[in-house]
Amino acid sequence: MAFEDTMRSLREFEVGDLDLDNVGSWPVSIKVLIWLMLLVAVLAGGYYYHIEGLQLQLVQAEEKEVALKKDFEKKAFEAANLDAYRQQMVEMEESFGALVSQLPSDTEVPGLLEDITNKGLLNGLTIASISLQTERAQEFYVELPIAIAASGSYHDLGAFISGMAGLPRIVTLHDFQLTADGENPNNLSMQILAKTYRYKEEGVVP
Repeated sequence: MAFEDTMRSLREFEVGDLDLDNVGSWPVSIKVLIWLMLLVAVLAGGYYYHIEGLQLQLVQAEEKEVALKKDFEKKAFEAANLDAYRQQMVEMEESFGALVSQLPSDTEVPGLLEDITNKGLLNGLTIASISLQTERAQEFYVELPIAIAASGSYHDLGAFISGMAGLPRIVTLHDFQLTADGENPNNLSMQILAKTYRYKEEGVVP
């Protein structure tokens, strides 16, 4: 019968009958109902914030998973191509070494000047002068300009210029100047700037 009495009191209850200044006078059923409502509200709020925190953790975990997956794919690609990269490095080092070997060292420059002189004489030229100019440092190498003055026939000068490409060291030719000999039209005077190069070692200032 207590349950029926409780239900009857709830049906007969009106909010206006509650005295907020005297909570102790409220019916027991009303107190229990309010406590149950507060308990449900607290549990619902705690559950909501707990679920929201879990959802945030889930989003962060998914983002981390995506980042780890991309990092794994990148490293897997690098690992799969590691041998190819190593082979490319070996080939580049060999090519670089081959190029550097064609650049004369300081001690080889006199020999290079002698080679140029011999090349001119073998092609029938008269060598007026061969002189080293001031070095010009670039970012990775040093230019060694060589001023050459020679004379001979057009054919002999052409053979000399072509023969420079056959020298064992890298030599490039610049600033050609040809002038005719007034007394002998078949004889031409040539002023030309040859450049050879040497590797600029790190920390070495020419």
